Amino acid sequence: MEIRSLGVLPNTGKDVTGAFNAALQKCRDNGIRVLHLEKGVYDFWPEDAAEKEIFVSNTSSETECPSKVKIIGLLLENQHNLTIEGNGAELRFHGKQTMVGIIHSSGIRLRNLHIDCERPGASEMRVEKVETDGVILRFNQSSWYEITAEGRLELVGEGWRTEYPHCVEYDKVSGHMNYSSNWDIVQESRAEEMEKGLVKVFTDATSSFREGNVITVRDRIRDQVGILNLESSDLEFEDMGIHSLHAIGVVSQFCRNLSFRNVRFEPREGSGRILASSADFLHFSGCAGKVNVKRCRFSGAQDDPINVHGTYLVLEEVVSEKKARLRFAHHQTYGMQAFWPGDTVSFVNRNSLQTVAEAVVDSVRRLSDREVLLTVDRRIPQEICAGEYVMENLTWTPEVEISDNYFTRTNTRGTLISTPRKAVIRNNVYEKVGMSAILVSGDAHDWYESGAVRDLTIENNRFIDCSYSAVKNAVILIEPTNTVEDEPVHDTIRIISNKFESEGREPVVSKSVRSLKFF
Repeated sequence: MEIRSLGVLPNTGKDVTGAFNAALQKCRDNGIRVLHLEKGVYDFWPEDAAEKEIFVSNTSSETECPSKVKIIGLLLENQHNLTIEGNGAELRFHGKQTMVGIIHSSGIRLRNLHIDCERPGASEMRVEKVETDGVILRFNQSSWYEITAEGRLELVGEGWRTEYPHCVEYDKVSGHMNYSSNWDIVQESRAEEMEKGLVKVFTDATSSFREGNVITVRDRIRDQVGILNLESSDLEFEDMGIHSLHAIGVVSQFCRNLSFRNVRFEPREGSGRILASSADFLHFSGCAGKVNVKRCRFSGAQDDPINVHGTYLVLEEVVSEKKARLRFAHHQTYGMQAFWPGDTVSFVNRNSLQTVAEAVVDSVRRLSDREVLLTVDRRIPQEICAGEYVMENLTWTPEVEISDNYFTRTNTRGTLISTPRKAVIRNNVYEKVGMSAILVSGDAHDWYESGAVRDLTIENNRFIDCSYSAVKNAVILIEPTNTVEDEPVHDTIRIISNKFESEGREPVVSKSVRSLKFF
């Protein structure tokens, strides 16, 4: 079906949110399998967007953002077997919102689409000139600002302003992205607009500024999500340009079978922008089935382009022989459903990260946003005690294939991988990734991102100028957080036929691995 026939037209400059979502509803009610868009720009404002309270992994604590209400511009909920054929169309989002939400759906395919924001959540300014009494900044046309009556520079958007800034600077000579305190200096100094988009900041602290460098600033608060895939299955994103993602990028939470093919996660060509996401590009939390990322480009994120993990919950109390009270321990991850009846779970010692027992979930009862009561099908071993153990959901762990992709312009890692199922990272190029290009962790003390790797192949990748800013100069870092090392945490890791072009940095640093092959 043509979306035009449903009254949704491109290039009007008007809000299509209500009409577009009504078209999706009609597709659902009438069993329409393909919705064709006309090439052009479709504008989405938050006023008519859906509002849903959703707890999302790795986003915000109770203090950082008490409200978990997501404002969702384009919502596919309880939708099945639908392809949105974009034909090169652009979905342009305004204000603060979760741009796309795919919730309790299956068989959804997005093709030939561009997704962007009128005013991205991150701001960018180039250091035009360094003078004895200050610096001159040239703002990207998509980055809006105001100068207060007191002469202070503030970053603003469509109904929002940056309140908790985090700064990363792009070095035009090295091509590196590095943490920077230069925005702190700018904020504390008097500013004066010379012309639209050109601002002089008066300061004596000019020594750290370099002409041509780009200062990028995001807000630390992850109140919305770029794209949210929640408890859905068989989702495909193909031949797309995703040019701006708010707060944290594409979060897939308890989804099964996800495919990203030929998707460009990078600023639109000609935009002059450096950043395309304020945090991760692809974040997979508690997924299952197969995660496939192939022939994609990742450029310009203030955090990791790909992160695949589960979540450890701390065992707070053994209530009875088959009941345990569990708690979400990381401040930014809580409230979501982490277990379902029939799931296989493991009891893991926090200090050794060794699995000491497994069980099957009989029932789950939510006690609060932070705590759940889990009943399992067998007696909990006596050695398992409160505070010293965590629980992992083994059912919600995916197979992973990451192949033929290009990663660049991030100051953190390129790929984080934590899954016990088969994982392959092959034929990728990692260029100018600030920390380790690939990190294998497993952590029951800090991020609580599970778990042990059992079958990982890293093969035929090219690593160019990676790990330039890491404390541990390792291009591939295998570092679980276990403090007791009687037994290895990870098993069967093969690092085969890779090319390392990162002078002065260790190719591989590993800890607590059984059967590590490197050749």
